[in-house]
Amino acid sequence: MERIIGHIDMDAFFASVEERDKPYLKGLPVIVGADPENGNGRGVVSTANYEARKLGIHSALPITKAWEYCEASRSSGGLRCVFITSGFSRYKIASCDVFAHVRTFVRTLSQTSIDEAYLDLGFCGSFVKAEKLAAKIMREVKKKTSLTCSIGIGPNKMIAKIASNYNKPAGLTIVTPERMGAFLAPLSIRAIPGIGKKTENAFVRLGIKTVKDLQECSWEDLQQQFGKREFSIWERVCGVDERTVEAQKAKRKSIGKNHTFNTDTRDINEVLDIIKQQIEVILREMKKQGFNEFRTVVLTVRFSDFMTRTRTLTLDTPIHTAIDFELKATKLVFPFFEKAENPTGKAIRLIGVRAEKLLQDKPH
Repeated sequence: MERIIGHIDMDAFFASVEERDKPYLKGLPVIVGADPENGNGRGVVSTANYEARKLGIHSALPITKAWEYCEASRSSGGLRCVFITSGFSRYKIASCDVFAHVRTFVRTLSQTSIDEAYLDLGFCGSFVKAEKLAAKIMREVKKKTSLTCSIGIGPNKMIAKIASNYNKPAGLTIVTPERMGAFLAPLSIRAIPGIGKKTENAFVRLGIKTVKDLQECSWEDLQQQFGKREFSIWERVCGVDERTVEAQKAKRKSIGKNHTFNTDTRDINEVLDIIKQQIEVILREMKKQGFNEFRTVVLTVRFSDFMTRTRTLTLDTPIHTAIDFELKATKLVFPFFEKAENPTGKAIRLIGVRAEKLLQDKPH
């Protein structure tokens, strides 16, 4: 079977979740990270959306620098930047939703971070079929979560990861074994995993700036300059990576279900009926997975304008019955039908229920 590996990478994930959940942010530079404290903050940028990246703001940039760039842009007539100090619980929920959908398309998925995963696409049988499947995954993720992702496909994990970053956002890049050399050659050596700023600077001092420059060096030359440890870099610039996609066996920490209404609704009884159905599905899935109770209920509402709100309830006494689950979920959803939480009476587009902090059956 031909070796075909995909790498899915969500686009500006944290910032994209914020834009999705707060539609008024669309078009504005959005920076998720530490509090800038009017230019005196400590810490770094976690994620910047693509509007913010146009200003030179990127992940790991000191938050004070991000503030400086934003102030410089605003003083010259640019848009006001929005700094957000993170809503990690919502990002976790969004990640669970995304990869739950992706898992329905593949046999083996290995999630490496909150917004990235490798996919074993060998079962597709060809790169052409793998490309069609990847395009379908991208469409489904966008349709179900209102978030975009980029996917790279290659003969190994390294090529797939580089390819997923090649044409962002919402890009699909295919690198067949025959095209691998031509794909890698013009790239900056920094594109190769394992080459950081320090190593890059050492190579640049030798006149090596691109992968092609590095490919034209012999391993003996590299060994003389950098020692035996550089053999792994030599392998990577030649496109060698024997790592496989291993299915994760970690226990699930949450089980949830989302429902998008055919028509946006203001009918609380319709919403409660759906919640009841979702709870039945969640409890069945919990039992199948070997869980019999849980401590946290998460309820998500997406309104007709795509504004998304999440409420969470964590209990000292675990929930183990459908009635208890329904009571807690109902308690969480009612405020969204009241003026304090929903002053303009917006209709609901999506309702999501999730059980977290799952507890397994105790052995008898």
